[in-house]
Amino acid sequence: MFRALLVDKTDDAGYHCKLTELDEAQLPASGDVTVRVAWSTINYKDGLAITGKAPVVRSFPLVPGIDLAGTVTESAHPRWKPGDRVLLNGFGVGESHWGGLAQMARVKGDWLVALPEGLSEREAMAIGTAGYTAMLCVMALQRHWETAGVAPGSGEVLVTGAGGGVGGVAIALLAAMGHQVVASTGRPDEGDYLQGLGAREVMDRSALSAPGKPLQKERWIGVVDSVGSHTLANACASTRYGGAVAACGLAQGMDFPSSVAPFILRGVTLYGIDSVMAPLARREAAWQRLATDLDRSRLNAMTKELGLAEALAAAPAILAGRVRGRLVVNVNA
Repeated sequence: MFRALLVDKTDDAGYHCKLTELDEAQLPASGDVTVRVAWSTINYKDGLAITGKAPVVRSFPLVPGIDLAGTVTESAHPRWKPGDRVLLNGFGVGESHWGGLAQMARVKGDWLVALPEGLSEREAMAIGTAGYTAMLCVMALQRHWETAGVAPGSGEVLVTGAGGGVGGVAIALLAAMGHQVVASTGRPDEGDYLQGLGAREVMDRSALSAPGKPLQKERWIGVVDSVGSHTLANACASTRYGGAVAACGLAQGMDFPSSVAPFILRGVTLYGIDSVMAPLARREAAWQRLATDLDRSRLNAMTKELGLAEALAAAPAILAGRVRGRLVVNVNA
């Protein structure tokens, strides 16, 4: 038997998520690798899955949790053997397939990434999907800057949604690379925290969140945006000639009320960043970079630890924007 959060939807009880005990025989038969989970996380999508505020769960019953890290106990996959330390994020885990907010998981071996040398399971989950997505954004911007001959420190880089997990890791990574990071947040009282992560300046999100002109004063050499909607449109409108924007989220909305002006008059490039179905080589590269490039002290500063039962209460808080940084879940606590 093992402990797990389980989402179900029944005619009499409706949609609900509870902490329960399951038998290993109940794990999905479709997977070919069984993992003893050590750590997981709570992301925004997990908050939606646990509360039912949006239809992200596509089959019932289901264990939520889009991230997990642990040790292989059984494997019918040629890449993995018992004792291997692995991590997983994406591929619909925690949505269509049983996820990581449990002490055991059975998944497809093709989805797994070897835990990088020197990175613990807890640190991997403190990074989680949010930090992995931030690294994909930074890698896209870095490739763009290298092609364009843009050097670190030659201009300001905007990070929106800075108080969240993606924003916090993006700030830490970009600052470590020598960039001048400006953090946009709806929580100005978090200024000291964001500057501690490496932000040179903190701005109120209201400066970006309302409808704006299609072309604005040029400011950013690059942008990491996890907000979408008017914030993304204004970020593009104020990006410097030849700059780039990496878009990975929709906290404000999935609309994009912009125009072609920044793209055809200033040569701005908009990169769409998908973390769910990214190919293995890109995943491995991102996790290797995270293991070497991310300052662990800054990672610890943005991380709060929970037990499995506490994850239930954390879900509404993360949806309400009352959580900063990363929530890491010790599934054995």
